[in-house]
Amino acid sequence: MALTPPSTLFSIAMTAPTLRPESTSSSASPTLLTGRHGWPTASGTCLSAASVKVPAGPRYEYMVTSLWWCKTVQMNDRAGTPAQPSDLIDVHELVRAYYDLVPDVSVPEQRVVFGTSGHRGSSLDTAFNETHIEAITQAIVEYRAGQGITGPLFIGKDTHGLSRPAETTALEVLEANGVEALVDEFDDYVPTPALSHAIIAYNLAHPEGPQADGIVITPSHNPPRDGGFKYNPPHGGPADSDATTWIANRANELIADGNRGVRRSEPSAVATYDYRRRYVEDLADIIDIEAIRKAGIRIGADPLGGASVNYWKLIGEHYGLDLTVVNPSVDPAWGFMTLDWDGKIRMDPSSASAMASVVARRHEYDILTGNDADADRHGIVTPDAGLMNPNHYLAVAIQYLYTHRPRWREDAAVGKTLVSSSMIDRVAAGLGRGLWEVPVGFKWFVPGLVDGSVGFGGEESAGASFLRMDGTAWTTDKDGILLALLASEILAVTGKTPSQLYAELVAEYGDPAYERVDAAASKEQKARLGKLSGDAITATELAGEPIVARLSEAPGNGAAIGGVKVVTENAWFAARPSGTEDVYKIYAESFRGPEHLKAVQAEAKTIVDAAL
Repeated sequence: MALTPPSTLFSIAMTAPTLRPESTSSSASPTLLTGRHGWPTASGTCLSAASVKVPAGPRYEYMVTSLWWCKTVQMNDRAGTPAQPSDLIDVHELVRAYYDLVPDVSVPEQRVVFGTSGHRGSSLDTAFNETHIEAITQAIVEYRAGQGITGPLFIGKDTHGLSRPAETTALEVLEANGVEALVDEFDDYVPTPALSHAIIAYNLAHPEGPQADGIVITPSHNPPRDGGFKYNPPHGGPADSDATTWIANRANELIADGNRGVRRSEPSAVATYDYRRRYVEDLADIIDIEAIRKAGIRIGADPLGGASVNYWKLIGEHYGLDLTVVNPSVDPAWGFMTLDWDGKIRMDPSSASAMASVVARRHEYDILTGNDADADRHGIVTPDAGLMNPNHYLAVAIQYLYTHRPRWREDAAVGKTLVSSSMIDRVAAGLGRGLWEVPVGFKWFVPGLVDGSVGFGGEESAGASFLRMDGTAWTTDKDGILLALLASEILAVTGKTPSQLYAELVAEYGDPAYERVDAAASKEQKARLGKLSGDAITATELAGEPIVARLSEAPGNGAAIGGVKVVTENAWFAARPSGTEDVYKIYAESFRGPEHLKAVQAEAKTIVDAAL
């Protein structure tokens, strides 16, 4: 495929995303690779810190050289630019649809589908409506009763337009079923980590008494038209698949029966809990805030219109930090956002497009951060490098924490998902720490965080958490506020930004090129891939290197990957079926550079197809 000759040097790691190139080609029907973090990618260039050449003038993006694995998507011309009135949802229409539209569970798109992040969808698509929330809440009531969970249920919402109506519905069902629900004392929004923190704190304080659990009403970073509903059991983290499958199946049964099995009544009074104060005051037990204050770190925190807005304000006030809430606006239409790569409003702090307005202010602060709507994700912006690749920041955080937390267990392992960068593997080995590699999904880190055997658990999608100073659990769900504050601690203690420290890791361990692409696959192929055994991989080499591991189970806990991972000394790929599209995802990385990464990706397709 022919490309326009490059003419201008463009640094992906350091240039504002509004300058990001856009794709062109002589092909009549160009196809692009879609980047994992909102950066469209091709030829292995996107997630490398290296500079690449792109045409001057209108924005361009490198094209892929092979078409057989790619999603057909087009980089939106307005990615990284401010939202316009035409981009905004009608919040009143959204809420009306929540109450007016009734789902038909014989239609797959209208059923309750409980993934690791709960049930998500839009009322406008009859995928997140009052009927759904009535049934899901009733199912949770019945599930917790079956599990002997009789303590209070912590419930919180984010700033999405559907979150408040869903909270009202849930509270009425909980009231009718005699479940004590604890809402925010000030009717504030509740970040996911604050709710996880509350569950853990309560259950630690009542070890012999009834245990608490919780509901988080959020679709996380999803567009404004979406709603989300997630259950967290007594361990405080995401529910496992046994729980979510049962809840989803029961909810669909109830809906199919016209919700006649749902009990609902108007709450006479609702108990409250001060999520914000308890979370903020406890931060001194996990972050060296005094070091941040003494160093005078200038912090800019952008909640991206999410639930953390008042948390950041209180953090600055309570600890006397030089902290500015960069954008304190809350708007369920998110009219102040810049558009993501596809032209949609999406509150993803790991996306260069969604974070364009934040990155543009990076020279005003020593550390600038972003969070998504429920604050379980983080984005780290430094003056010297702009928005950091999440994989890079995870590696830096691990290197720092395991050398600055002396009270952690000496055998506390490093937790990563199997699609996160192998830079983490090398850092863990350099630290002399064991590696706890698990399937995709933060739920897998919960047992290790609970007992302290895992000091840090992180995902390449910019979600992580870690232990308190004393080695006990903080949250068992992702905490974007915590990881954002850690960046300031790192700078205060080391005198170097996280991006500068990553450059040191590269000098020591090498510079990996990392990318995710999609390969076309039928439903039958996806089903086979999800059950594929590593033994079905017959190849002995990958891109010129001997294969040293063929995995269908995660090395850390033996849980099924739901796909395969193939590893060499300097590279790897993992293939997993998409849950929503007729593609499978190929994650790949090479420490031998972008060209070698392209070879790994090409052979990954061949290897997987041969096994299928």
